[in-house]
Order: sequence, then C-alpha cells, then structure tokens
Amino acid sequence: MTAKSLVSFRQQTVRLTLSTPVQATLYTSLCALILWTIYFSTYPPMHDKLHSLRHHTLMVSCH
Repeated sequence: MTAKSLVSFRQQTVRLTLSTPVQATLYTSLCALILWTIYFSTYPPMHDKLHSLRHHTLMVSCH
C-alpha cells in the first residue's frame, strides 16, 4: 500500500464516519440504548426512581 492510497483510504473513512446517515444511525442507537436501560432496568435504585415513569408511559408493566 502506497502512502497516497493510505491517505486516500483515511479520507474516505473520515468522510464515511462523519456522514449524516452514519451520525443519525449512531444517535438513534444511543437513544434507543438509553431508553431500553431506563425502561427495563431491574437495578433496585433505578427501578424505584423510575417506577412511576414506567407506569405513566404505559410502555412497561413491572408487576
């Protein structure tokens, strides 16, 4: 691999990583992971703090 092709490969990788579809996918995945953690956590302190949120949004019944 020559130095020129290495630079070109690096530029293509940066362009792909910083593209809008990739950023949107990463943002959506992060939001989904956070919501999943909030709604389905069985860790007692977190469950107790978010108990009413879980019931009011009618997403998850925990009983």
